[in-house]
Amino acid sequence: MDILRQNRLVRIFFIFGFCFIGLLYRFWEIQIKEGDLYSYLALEQGSRRVSLEDVSRGKILDRNMVSLTGTGMEDRIIVFPGALVNQAEVIRGLAGILGVDISKVAGYLKCGPGYLPYEITSVQSAAVKKRGWSGVMVLPVRFRYGERPLAAHITGHLGKITSREEFLDLSDKSKKMYRYNDLVGKTGLEKFYESYLKGTRPQRAVRVFTDAGGRLLGGPEFNVEEQLEDQERCDLVLTLDARIQQVVEEIMDRRVVKGAVVVMEAGTGDILAMASRPGFNPAYPEQYLESGVKGRFLDHCTALYQPGSIFKIVIAAAALEEGIAGPETTFTCRGDRDNLIHCWAEEGHGNIDFPRAFAQSCNPAFARIGLALGAPGVIQYAERLGLANQSVAGYPVPFNPRQDLDLIGEPFSLVNSSVGQGPVLVTPLQVTSMMNVIVSGGIYREPRLVKEIRKSGGEVVRKYTSDQGRRAILPGTARKLCSLLELVVDEGVGKKANVPVFGSAGKTGSAQTGNGLINAWFTGYAPRVNPRLVVTVLLEQGTSGGESAAPVFSEIMERILPLDRFD
Repeated sequence: MDILRQNRLVRIFFIFGFCFIGLLYRFWEIQIKEGDLYSYLALEQGSRRVSLEDVSRGKILDRNMVSLTGTGMEDRIIVFPGALVNQAEVIRGLAGILGVDISKVAGYLKCGPGYLPYEITSVQSAAVKKRGWSGVMVLPVRFRYGERPLAAHITGHLGKITSREEFLDLSDKSKKMYRYNDLVGKTGLEKFYESYLKGTRPQRAVRVFTDAGGRLLGGPEFNVEEQLEDQERCDLVLTLDARIQQVVEEIMDRRVVKGAVVVMEAGTGDILAMASRPGFNPAYPEQYLESGVKGRFLDHCTALYQPGSIFKIVIAAAALEEGIAGPETTFTCRGDRDNLIHCWAEEGHGNIDFPRAFAQSCNPAFARIGLALGAPGVIQYAERLGLANQSVAGYPVPFNPRQDLDLIGEPFSLVNSSVGQGPVLVTPLQVTSMMNVIVSGGIYREPRLVKEIRKSGGEVVRKYTSDQGRRAILPGTARKLCSLLELVVDEGVGKKANVPVFGSAGKTGSAQTGNGLINAWFTGYAPRVNPRLVVTVLLEQGTSGGESAAPVFSEIMERILPLDRFD
């Protein structure tokens, strides 16, 4: 009997012991692990505050820690309605200073403490301060999007939570607290990295303390809180260079109605600029949503297009690598009378050697090389040069199944595919990576857009390392391709891509899309000696690659090459 009693006591001891350990763990969670959060919630219960940020969220930065969203400070009128001695008088006074209807100001005050959504001048600010109203002040508010945010298609935009399902999904994925009126990422990096960017509290706020009934304590005294800790939000550091991105976008605003430009650091695969047109301002996405115009938020840099003669780089690489064509190889081009495929030069090129056929972008010559290679050979080299890889380090764009290089092997597809028409589809970013293979001595590197995720204090949470690369073509083949690309600019159809002083090389492309429309391409590098930059330009509905895209390439290179180093 004593043994049974002892066993029961032991069991009871262990049960109480486990309960006590569980209780201690919960106390540890509340007091230490989540102590800051519960302290903050307690503070929120006993006070009213106005955030001095339009959205509590981590920054999206370029490689030099420059904000790409244009984050900046603007003065706003802050109002705590509960502290107003004579609310009607304050409403009339604010309406007069701002030059708006009294009903609008009254409507904003009904929503509780906050800032009025009006930009104010220094004169208006002085007028508000002069009145000395209790519960009214002018303070700078940090806005996420400034006058000219950059790389909008990459960074994306914010929007309000629109459904219970979205609310529950966000809460589950990020394990953070959401409210139904929160702004969350809807597209781009804002969406992809919502769980990292989302903050739980403002880093700047103005606060007033209240009793249990919501009445002010201690009179109309306000505390402005600066540099508050928010351990939950993180910043994204990209490979982009804001200086280059700005130059590219300025030029595109003048010269590219619809299209894309990608700038890559030669050798590394790091993306220095990626811009798409038509553009949009992420501060006002509703304006574009309401307009009903489709495709405004489409990132053309990662969209699929027929490459046209840009694809002849693949054919040339395969021909050189496999010994099918070389400097002495000749072809006969009869122009629009050629029985295999028509050439863009209606009169034809006559007898032409391989280097000139590349420089003049001769269709019949490359169609015959494609037939000699066979569909498996063309597919193999397209894959080697990265034209089947849609992945970008740090930029998880969904895979587009429309890209299928195996379609080159379908009946009657090889000839058209050899000149970049038919079923061949590529993205401007893939084309840029392909050109980077050539300037890298034949090494393919997956492009990288995000360098790291870090907390505001500088602690790195996640790092995206540069791809070490894989051998795609032999170094000798890469050198021969460089000579061919130089010939395009010196003697061929890409003369308008010449970059004075530095020198350049590249390839044109003119892809027919139907209805007489042409997508104009140019992809190339500069300087010729020790290349530093690879740039791809795509203009939808252009004239030709040599006439439309090449001059844009040249202007971009002339503007960005003189900049300091990009690391």
